[in-house]
Amino acid sequence: MKQPARQSPAGALVMLAFPHAEILDIAGPLDLLGAAQLRDEEDIAIPAPLVVSRHGGALVTWPSGIEIASRPLRACARQPIDTLIVPGGTGVHAACEDARLLAWLRRSAARARRVVGVCTGAFLLAAAGLLDGRRATTHWHFVDRLRERYPAVAVEADALFVADDNIYTSAGITAGMDLALHLVEQDYGAERALALARYWLIFARRPGGQSQFSPLLPEVGVERRSVADLCARIVGDPARPATVEALARELAMSPRHFARVFRAETGMTPARYVENARIEAARRWLEQGTRSLDRVAALAGLRDAEHLRRTFIRRLGVSPRDYREHFETRGNGAPRATPQPTRSRS
Repeated sequence: MKQPARQSPAGALVMLAFPHAEILDIAGPLDLLGAAQLRDEEDIAIPAPLVVSRHGGALVTWPSGIEIASRPLRACARQPIDTLIVPGGTGVHAACEDARLLAWLRRSAARARRVVGVCTGAFLLAAAGLLDGRRATTHWHFVDRLRERYPAVAVEADALFVADDNIYTSAGITAGMDLALHLVEQDYGAERALALARYWLIFARRPGGQSQFSPLLPEVGVERRSVADLCARIVGDPARPATVEALARELAMSPRHFARVFRAETGMTPARYVENARIEAARRWLEQGTRSLDRVAALAGLRDAEHLRRTFIRRLGVSPRDYREHFETRGNGAPRATPQPTRSRS
């Protein structure tokens, strides 16, 4: 059954800011949610969002250095809250240590229709206990830190955004726009969300998850020189034979002993490391945009275009064709402008 579109929020749109918040985490969702309420381009009769902070006054965002105005926390003490948004940014960890701010956040979340954490704003929600026993996400670079610091949170590493009851969290920065469009669709319907996506030149539903952006081969502290050298050879020549038996022979080890040593040193099985190296290589060649999918697959050690396609969809949630369109660069390194697809192509 189609949900009736809401005409206006039942309460205030509140943004909790702090020093060194990320300006896009603040402005992106506020602009989209505000624009969703406009009846036409001339309409200005919508309630202004309320930006509040610990003490009120001017706040410097980071790294842009843009200064924003805010009101003290008490400014929304007596009015209903429709959507309470918490941004991320380098200042979020200091905010997590502020007991008064966390207490205000818990009280305000209890009377809000929904609560939204953008990027590392998930850390502030977790510090307030709002994510305990819930699913959540954050920027891929901070996923492990969120897991370690708040083990009661079920962190979903690849999601662009996660909804758990009335608590929403998004991945990094521009994923806050993906989440904001999702909220617009919930409130006003898919037609309005699609119209905004077209006008803003963004995806209504972005294909794939965070994996297509995050590195699959992060820096690892490999102590054994022999294993470090082997990793370098795998990355340098991803199409080389790389079965456990073949790799073990290179280090004069039995396959079983090699597999144990390799995992202890890298944190991955040999098969996982090899596949990650091959996907990273395929990404680089797809971004250059000069080779056929069959040729990319052969260079990356992924057999053929069909194997390449299945591997990308399984690991990155996006097809090689779509990945090339999203990330392809010209010869000068500038991103290639591509039309927004209406659906994911395989």
